Amino acid sequence: MPFIPPQPVLTTVAGLAALVAVLLVLPFRVRKIEENLEPFFLAMGFAAVSVSGLWSWPVVVEALKAPLTIGTVPVGIFQVVLVMGLLIHYANAPFSRWILRLARKLGHRLFLFLLIAVLGLLSSVLSVIVTAVLVAEIAAALPLSGKERKNLVVIACFAAGLGGCLSPLGEPLSTILVSKLAGPPFHAGFFFPLRHFGILMIPGVLALALLGAFWIGPRMSAFARGAHTHDPETLKSVILRALKIYMFIAALVLIGEGFKPLMIWYISKIPSGMLFWANMSSAVLDNATLTSIEIGPAMTLVQIVGIVMGLSISGGMLIPGNIPNIVAAGRLKISMKEWAAIGLPLGATLMAAYFVVLYVF
Repeated sequence: MPFIPPQPVLTTVAGLAALVAVLLVLPFRVRKIEENLEPFFLAMGFAAVSVSGLWSWPVVVEALKAPLTIGTVPVGIFQVVLVMGLLIHYANAPFSRWILRLARKLGHRLFLFLLIAVLGLLSSVLSVIVTAVLVAEIAAALPLSGKERKNLVVIACFAAGLGGCLSPLGEPLSTILVSKLAGPPFHAGFFFPLRHFGILMIPGVLALALLGAFWIGPRMSAFARGAHTHDPETLKSVILRALKIYMFIAALVLIGEGFKPLMIWYISKIPSGMLFWANMSSAVLDNATLTSIEIGPAMTLVQIVGIVMGLSISGGMLIPGNIPNIVAAGRLKISMKEWAAIGLPLGATLMAAYFVVLYVF
């Protein structure tokens, strides 16, 4: 792996800072980029690795392999999204009818509460990828306006981002966390995330479920009185979506690798309370990479909890921040601007609430 100097290199810092500005501004200002996030982020990944001078054969292999594997398991995001998409494509009519019957039987508020809460918590076992596919397809089948459907998906992806951290099966962040802390003094095992983060994350998932139920539930009831048409994905769009997600995940690997010097030089040295807010950078950067750089066995449990909570929450704020966001946004064609309209204020509110709990009380 290429050497990263222990001290900041001015030209590298300036170049990466400029790329951060481009990543945060252009998707909101240029419509063509907003509609084609995958190639844009891939180009930014190439640029970041080039500016950092970190090109190597292992980096290329990891970018090509990451969408196809999860840890040592030879099944990745690309295969899961493609297979789940094909299954739902061919079983779309009975799947949609079953969802609508269940929603009517339970009542819209209870249905939405259970949808967000159960899938959010089960994402720790099902994985956030499967959860995101299910959330997107169920949302597509529900009698909601386009705006409320997108709001529901953003809320559910926040819940999946929190719930997915409760076990190493959920998402890469937890897998890396357990691996980094496997030795003394923590001796982290499978239940380490649930034991130490469950008391914070489970109430967060339930609060998000209540928000979805009481905010979107009444609107779903009103919309249900009118005609509801549900257009399933074509076979071509199912395959194209999986390919786009492959490109997006490869891009995030390159972006994470390219920005690694900036993280090592600055982010990892920020005090715990400030780092909680600094980790809002995971809205556009790979939170698994941030976890691997920031967390180590020399840290206190309080520091570790603060870092993980900051990464988990802020990952829901923008589409690139978390795997569920990428999968669901691709299915429902949610733009970066549309996601940010609810993701940024909701994420900021959750960050403020958890900051009070973690650092004030």
